Amino acid sequence: MEKSNKKYHIFEINVGKLNIICIVLFILLVVLTSFLYKGDLALEFYKVNLMLLILANVVMMLVHELLHSLAYKLYGGEFKKIVYGAYLEKGVLYCLCKQNITRKNILNALMFPLFYIGIIPYIIAIIFNLPFLLFLAIMNIVGATGDIMMFIYIISLPKDIEFSEFDNPIRFAIYTDKKINYRPFGLDYIESSKSLSRKDIKKVTISKGSYIALIVLILLTVLSIIL
Repeated sequence: MEKSNKKYHIFEINVGKLNIICIVLFILLVVLTSFLYKGDLALEFYKVNLMLLILANVVMMLVHELLHSLAYKLYGGEFKKIVYGAYLEKGVLYCLCKQNITRKNILNALMFPLFYIGIIPYIIAIIFNLPFLLFLAIMNIVGATGDIMMFIYIISLPKDIEFSEFDNPIRFAIYTDKKINYRPFGLDYIESSKSLSRKDIKKVTISKGSYIALIVLILLTVLSIIL
């Protein structure tokens, strides 16, 4: 029996570089929007209830992860292998598909939220002059920066690679016997391994801090509307 030369090549999103790219993308979107939007963008932002916008964005963050999981399932992933988590106190929500999936699967999964709650709402908001939806769409596009970085890297890889996640929401692995680029922008190469260790974590993990953060956010939003 021929021995396989395939390995898991583990990468981690560089959070520092991710934040820089987020800022750059936000500035570019604001500049673009200032040309496309019919009204006064600064005035519209001043009139928006900021707490309501933030609460709506948290809800859309949840939808973002659900769209990831929908795409995983639609393109061949097993639902029992998909897990969710929320650590709002750290600004982290995640959806992990803890199995090897195809390149096509992960590319579609990465773009699902960006397309459906980012790009489409942005276009609708521009056409119909809807400032609240517009700001929400911009926040969702910027929030998909990590997905965009991963997409740009993975689409450059051979079609027969497999993608895998395990227990760290900012790490992923590429399973292949091909030579791949170890220096993608915004991603740090960690190591290669013949296997991945996967903990048996719960289907849904929500930290106590997430409940507290959500309650505080809802109370502040209600107060901002009343007052």
